[in-house]
Amino acid sequence: MVHKRIELKNHFAFLGEGGKNPTIDMYLPYNMAEMNRQNQKRPCMVVCPGGGYGMCSERESEPIALHFLPEGFNVFVLNYSVAPNRFPTQIIEVAAVIELIYENYEIWNCDTSKIAIMGFSAGGHLAARYSTMFDCKEVRAVFPESKSVNASVLCYPVISALETTAHMGSFLNLLGHKPETEEEINYFSCDKNVRETTPPAFIWHTAEDGCVPVANSLLYAKALTEKNIPVELHIYPFGGHGLSTCDKHTIDDMTPVFSYNSVWLKSLKEWLKLIFK
Repeated sequence: MVHKRIELKNHFAFLGEGGKNPTIDMYLPYNMAEMNRQNQKRPCMVVCPGGGYGMCSERESEPIALHFLPEGFNVFVLNYSVAPNRFPTQIIEVAAVIELIYENYEIWNCDTSKIAIMGFSAGGHLAARYSTMFDCKEVRAVFPESKSVNASVLCYPVISALETTAHMGSFLNLLGHKPETEEEINYFSCDKNVRETTPPAFIWHTAEDGCVPVANSLLYAKALTEKNIPVELHIYPFGGHGLSTCDKHTIDDMTPVFSYNSVWLKSLKEWLKLIFK
């Protein structure tokens, strides 16, 4: 395995402006020449950890990467800029990761037709936003040929900017204020920006999530089905928010509830086999 930390400012100088230093933790499985796999192209997983746009959670970073390396994925964990850095900084940084994958697909053995983006909580908002608006004006201003992803994985995601369903702390960090006008609310609500070209999604949440209401996942799933886009949605009855892998590596006090919810990883791996067949 190759593990390397990449500073995005070394590839796109403008991403280092204002003291920012977004990085990628890249994990590449070894393609064994002994088995004639040296030129094997692998699917890619871009991971956006949660943290309310105020931090990038370690629990939703390497532990996730280590689950998908054995599945044959190249994994890129994006440590994106957080508050006081505001929109559109974060979505532009996601676009930069995708650009790097395309630029280095031969060296890194990446299959650019099989790129998934996974996001947790506020990182789920970032993943869903890129999935629906990879070609928005803010991204196209710096990456005129920005590329879409082929699948999204949304884990207890922030989706809606409506005050009744929003995790408002995420939007305060992202924008510096609450979304106020109807136009602004719609622009930052990912469910309002689903198109026929939006990629399929795997979504999971818990019904008793007291931080990011489960209504967020329901709204995104409904928007996808209205456009006839494949979606798999799992709502677990208990467990709260921020569960990551639901095992001892990311949770201190394991209970039967967390063990029950941990099946999301198995379900996701099977789903990805269908999507990237």
